Parts: sequence; structure tokens; C-alpha cells
Amino acid sequence: MANGGGGATASSAATTATAADELDDALTRCYRHLGSRDHSVAELRARLERAKLGMAAIDAALAIVTEQGYVDDARYARLLAEDRRNLDGWGVDRIRARLQAAGIEPELIEQTLAGHDTESELAAARELLTRRCGGPLSDNRARQRAFGILIRAGYDSDVAYDAIRAAASGHDG
Repeated sequence: MANGGGGATASSAATTATAADELDDALTRCYRHLGSRDHSVAELRARLERAKLGMAAIDAALAIVTEQGYVDDARYARLLAEDRRNLDGWGVDRIRARLQAAGIEPELIEQTLAGHDTESELAAARELLTRRCGGPLSDNRARQRAFGILIRAGYDSDVAYDAIRAAASGHDG
């Protein structure tokens, strides 16, 4: 009968070792993913869940990397919005959709996008048109192409029309 009690202790130790191994695996995966680019908490959670790790290990690993400062949804949202705007010319609608897809909380998305008013949207749309279209928008085909570029980039149709009108007339705003 004493062996039965010892077996339970051995089983408990094996479970503890397995849990520690799973946490190590989860942390290793987090660091590897974060080594290539920033991720939101939700993106990392999805990756760890796809790896079939236990929820306790996932929660513990995410808590550790968040506490260490490697994961920060506010920083992720701010940097993504800045990069997509400056590098790719994205509008607010497309940035919002990307942040939603990354699992960022709606309040944080609105806070991140609060600085993007109509004037800054129009300026960014004009800059994108200059980069992508080059010359003047002198005919309907060029204006339709420009409109498609702006809509796909996530600009509101009113902003797109205003940017095209300004570009077609040669004014800066």
C-alpha cells in the first residue's frame, strides 16, 4: 500500500515537470515570434494555441513576456498605425481593420487613431497619390485609378474625392 502513495507522488512530479516543460516551450515560441517582429497579445495567444499548448502554459508565458515588456498592445497599435501610414500610405479604415484583426481592444484602436483627423488623412492621401500616380490626374481613367488606389488603401470616399480633386487641379490642399 505504501507503493500506491509513492506512485501518486511520482505522478505529481511528472505532471509538474511536464507543466514546466510546456511553459518553457511556450516562452521559447513567444521569444522566437517576437524576435522577428512585434505581435499583439491576441496574435501570440493564437500562435501558441495552434501549437496545442495548454491554456495554463499560454497564460503564464503571455504574462511573463508582457511583464518583461516584450509585448505591449498599445505600443504595437501605435507602431503599426505609424508604419502603415508612413510606409504604405494606409488610411484610417484599413489601419483600423488591421488592428481589429490583430485582436487589439476597440478602445485602444480609437485612442491610437484619434490623432488622424480629416486634414491629416487628406495630406496622407495626396502623398500616396503623388507616389503612386506621379503626374496629373487629367482624365477620367487616371482619376478612377486614383480613386481605386485610395479606397483600397483604406481612405474614406469623401477624403478620396477631395484628394483627387486637389491633385487634378494641381493644388496642395
